[in-house]
This record gives sequence, C-alpha cells and structure tokens, in this order.
Amino acid sequence: MRLIFQGHDYRYAVEQSLLAFFPGQRPVYEGEEADRALVSLTLEGREALAETVLTVDGRTARGQARTAIPDGADEYEGERLRQRAVKLSFFEAARALTGVTPAWGALTGIRPAKLAAGLLEEGKSEEEADRILRDTYFVSESRRKLCLPCAKAGLEAKRELQKNEISLYVGIPFCPTRCAYCSFVSNSVEKSFHLVEPYLQALLAEADSAAAMVKDLGLKVRSFYMGGGTPTTLTAEQMDRLLGRLREGFDLADAVELTVEAGRPDTITAEKLAVLRKNDVDRISVNPQSMDDRVLAAIGRRHSGDDIRRAMELVNAAGFPHVNMDLIAGLPEDTPESFRRTLDEVVAFGTDNITIHTLSLKKGSRITLEGTRIPTEEEVAAMLDYAAPALGGAGFAPYYLYRQKYMSGSFENVGWCRPGGTGWYNIYIMEELHTILSLGAGGSTKMVDQPRNRIERVFNLKFPQEYIQRPEKIAANQAAFRAFYQQMTKQ
Repeated sequence: MRLIFQGHDYRYAVEQSLLAFFPGQRPVYEGEEADRALVSLTLEGREALAETVLTVDGRTARGQARTAIPDGADEYEGERLRQRAVKLSFFEAARALTGVTPAWGALTGIRPAKLAAGLLEEGKSEEEADRILRDTYFVSESRRKLCLPCAKAGLEAKRELQKNEISLYVGIPFCPTRCAYCSFVSNSVEKSFHLVEPYLQALLAEADSAAAMVKDLGLKVRSFYMGGGTPTTLTAEQMDRLLGRLREGFDLADAVELTVEAGRPDTITAEKLAVLRKNDVDRISVNPQSMDDRVLAAIGRRHSGDDIRRAMELVNAAGFPHVNMDLIAGLPEDTPESFRRTLDEVVAFGTDNITIHTLSLKKGSRITLEGTRIPTEEEVAAMLDYAAPALGGAGFAPYYLYRQKYMSGSFENVGWCRPGGTGWYNIYIMEELHTILSLGAGGSTKMVDQPRNRIERVFNLKFPQEYIQRPEKIAANQAAFRAFYQQMTKQ
C-alpha cells in the first residue's frame, strides 16, 4: 500500500496500524499503487487534526481524530499527542473499511503497558485507566486484562529502583543450529566453532573495561542477564571462566537476579548447570518453544520433546530458585490442540515463569524466505485465548508484555509468573526504566535518564568476526556511555 503523508512523517505509527488491519500489505512510498492511504496532519491552535483517506480494492473510507495539546506540554509530549491523532485517524478509516477492530484497537506501539502506567501515574484509578483504553483506544477486554497488571508491575519495579542502578546484559551469539523463525544475529556453532574462543577473549576484554567504567561512575548492577543466541552453547569451562570474570569485575552481590538463558535443551548438561549454580545464577530460561516433535522438526530444532523433559529433570535437580520457559504461538505445523498440550505440560513442570510469544515473521527468517505454511490468525487467536485462562488458573499473572512488527494477528508477547517469580530484567528493558549496559556482538546499550525523559543508544558491531577485529568500536561506545552519565551528574 502506498502511504502519502502531509504535514508529518510519522512512518512507524502508520506502518504499525497498516499491519494490524492489512497484514498482507507492505508500506511503500513511491509508485502508483491503487491501494493507498493519504494521511494528513494540521495544527489549529492547540489542537492537532489528523485525517486519513484510505482506498483499498476500489473502496474508500475516511477517518478523523483531534487531540488537544495542553499549554506547557514539552516537545516530547506534543510529539506523542500528534502521533496519537494520526494513528486514531488511520484506525477510524481502516475500521470503517474493514468492519474489524483488532484486539489491541488503535494501540500500535510495542509497549502498551507503558501507556497504562502513565495513566496510573497521573493519578487515574485502574477503572479510569481501563475506560480510557476501551473508549479512546478501543482495546479489547482480554487485552486490557493483560495490560493493566503489567502496568502495575512496571510501576512497582520503578518505585524500587535507585538512581545509580543499571542492568547488565551479556550476549553469546552462538546456537547449535539456527531456528527457522530466527532473525537474530546468531551463528550456528557447526559453522563457526572456530570463532567461539576468540569471541570469548574479546568479550572478556570488553567486560574488564566496562566493569572499570561502571565502578568509576559509581554505578551498581541491579540485574544481570546473559542471552543470545544460546549461552549454554559454551562449554562448562568457558562459562565458568566468563561468569567468574564478570563477578570479579562487577559487584553483583546485591543484584536482585542473575539470569542465564539455557534456551536449547540440547545444550543443557548437569556439569553446565553446576557451573551456573556455583556462580550464583538464580534464574535460568529453558525455551522449548513447543513440546510437539513435528513442530520442533519444522522449525529446525535437532531435539525432541523427550530431550526437553530430560533437560528439565536436570534443571529441577540443580535447584534453581526460578525457572522460565518460553513458548511461541503460531509456529509451523502447530495447531491449537497441540499448543494446548504443550502449554499444559510446561505448566506441569512446576516452573514459576512462562513467556508466551506470538510468532513474528521477520524478514531474515527461513520461514519468511521459504514461504513455510503457518497457522492462521484465527488459530493463533485460539492458542492465546487458551493460554490466558489456563495460566491464570494455574496461579500465574501477567507481569510484562511487548509487541513486535509482523506478528501473527498483531497480537503480543506476555511474560507470566507465579507469586515471587517476577523477572525484573524483563520489566526494566521493556518499560525503559533504567539503563541497560550491553556487552558482546550485537549488543544494544540503552542509556536512560528517567527524570529528563532522555534515552540514547549505542550499538556494538553485529557479527562475531567484526566484533573481534574492531575493539575501537567498543571503546567509542564506552566513551559515549561515560559522557552520558557525566552529563547527567552535571544537570
């Protein structure tokens, strides 16, 4: 669909709305496509007026939205309100044309709970916030029931943070094999085994200099997360060496959690789990995505459901206080019935944290490139509609959520936990509550100055080979990090 803008350039906001209503369409900005949307924005005093004229398959509909911009609103707030008018105008036109109201209504951002948390912080009651989500943004009841608990969990996390606290992320971009849905920068160990040890040496060097910087700036690590890829692709000796070095450099004694992803059960051994426990890791994530062997084969996993069961026996025997398991709704070959069986079995493992993802069709994934058959939007909806009450009935509650581009049905990813099982790092990063210092290839460091609503990012080089070969990029990123905090202390 051709998108034509007048008076603004809010591409992301309109593209997200487009994908919610017309998942088969992709935005273009040139050409003579018959399907098109003219989205205009004009300012009338303190009001933003947006109008969308939408034409699809020869039919045309219009949508309008007005948003008042309060006196004294800063540029950030004004920008947010103008974008809201644009999104609502497109939503009105698309709903009139299709007769469809998406589950998340007019909300298009990746952080719905952040909006709800803002309403609660303004002093609105939960009932008032729920009414605004319903009447202003047309969010369905089922999604409001997800959003508000996550907003409250985010506010709880925010209240407990100290100004000098950050979180630390360490990335291990290697996996046993590459999953069909994956578009992350991760390398199959089969093809890049020779890079693992040089990568580890470069990572240790980055960790040493980062630890010295964090200490010099007077910062403390509140939560630690090692992800990937699959960190347990490392040998037990390599993992011990890395975790030992990190604990020597960074003061992790007061961290509320130390998490390591052991995502692939075919990388889990009793020896590696013992190393994690020895290094005070108290939260582990095992990510089967499905317990169905047909689905596992379709996504390129070289393990079976029985391998997952054996891995969970080892994890439970190792005595981790907290265990998370990830599932994905909408994988190739999956059905609502097999998804239900998977979820029921995962709940029976006794973990205190389960994350339900919705398949996101990323451009670089094999599913997208090969045109693999995936469940329909209606089938994915049935999977998610089963998950919420099943988890609620088993004592779980939603505590964080986020959305992504190209998700089946424009749904969401939700983290569920039993009491005491909250994964704090997940909230910190999703709600942008404080700085995440990221080490390793593909790492994205997000520097957050909450009082001034200021966020800056620096990115490590994506691929292990270039990360190893160009330490000067790491030095430049750390210099930017230091400058950010030095500026904060002057203000």
